Amino acid sequence: MRISRKFSQRSVIEAIVQNGAISRAAIAKQTGLSKQTISEIMRLLEQDGWVRETGRTSGHIGRSAVTYELVVDAAHIAAIDLGGTQVRVAIADLAGHILVSDAVPTGGRVGQKLIDHIVDFAVATAARKQLSRKKIKLAVIGVPGVPDSKTGRVMLAPNIGGFDKMDVRLSFGRGFGCDVMLENDVNLAVLGESWLGRGQGIANLAYVALGTGIGSGLMVGGQLVKGAANAAGEMGFLPFGDDPFAPESLRMGAYESAVAANGIVRRYQALSDEKASVPDIFARARAGDSHALAVIEETARYVARGIGAICAIANPGKVILGGSIGLQPEILARVQKLLPLCFPYPVTVEAGGLGRRATVVGAAAVGLSHLHNTLFGVDAPDSRISLPPVTLGALREAAE
Repeated sequence: MRISRKFSQRSVIEAIVQNGAISRAAIAKQTGLSKQTISEIMRLLEQDGWVRETGRTSGHIGRSAVTYELVVDAAHIAAIDLGGTQVRVAIADLAGHILVSDAVPTGGRVGQKLIDHIVDFAVATAARKQLSRKKIKLAVIGVPGVPDSKTGRVMLAPNIGGFDKMDVRLSFGRGFGCDVMLENDVNLAVLGESWLGRGQGIANLAYVALGTGIGSGLMVGGQLVKGAANAAGEMGFLPFGDDPFAPESLRMGAYESAVAANGIVRRYQALSDEKASVPDIFARARAGDSHALAVIEETARYVARGIGAICAIANPGKVILGGSIGLQPEILARVQKLLPLCFPYPVTVEAGGLGRRATVVGAAAVGLSHLHNTLFGVDAPDSRISLPPVTLGALREAAE
């Protein structure tokens, strides 16, 4: 297909994605393309099963016109959030609707065994809704580390063994039998919240995920900030908390070691001489355990300091807290009180609106834009097709 025809096809699809059922005359008005060009593009798209007739216009003077819509189930995206202890999978269609989702423990698996486990689980999750594996045309995987686009490895991911020594992207591609994109999980989360969550309309937005580890995603001027080596937002390596010059801090990160799950468990054990899980520590705090309350207070202080560091550099209009620990109301309430004590400008801090699904929603968004462009667009840096408008139904689906 000639490059000019590709641009024309992309414009037509963009109009359909943004408007739903639309006539050829309306597409012509929006795109400036000739009716002959649009008719030829629509004929080919309909022939290949990407668009279909959906009815006729009504309520207008003159003859009614045939309207067309995207066949949203013509292809699917596997959106995956790979955490330190759990994998969450969602299957989305070409409109960005999440059709089915589920989660499963990683079970201590590493390397290729973990990849095989994720692929099998994703395929089984799709099958529960009678979604064909052959229709999965792209898998977008959020990883708790830094994907290396040249080697396919995932660096700075201490909670996932083996991914820094293998081509993760290639292995997932072989398993799924389709294209694969790797992205930092918190980068995807901030995109998810920006699209369907509490970051809508916020051009300068930060997302901080606290759980097994800690990381942040940052949008400035509506654009995701990745950095020179895709390592922007790796706040686990902030040089406070534990000793940043200790050799182990180059692997885990001094801040992550102090503020994330292992640090919480360690501090509680030091105070109480008991070893308890993070959920148990929060439960004990709610029951009035003084040691648990002290640990949560100190954790919130660490979180407030980390957010203060982000605010001092990027000055976001809103900070969203997520992750299994960050979503706990005891953390949010304390951070909201503590942040004004260590940062002089007002900053809104809220819990994520998408809960633990922020990363898979962001993965679906990235996958949707990429897949539309692969199927209908042109290979250019600025050729992303914009996402469908947010609807209450889509928001409710995403938040479940």
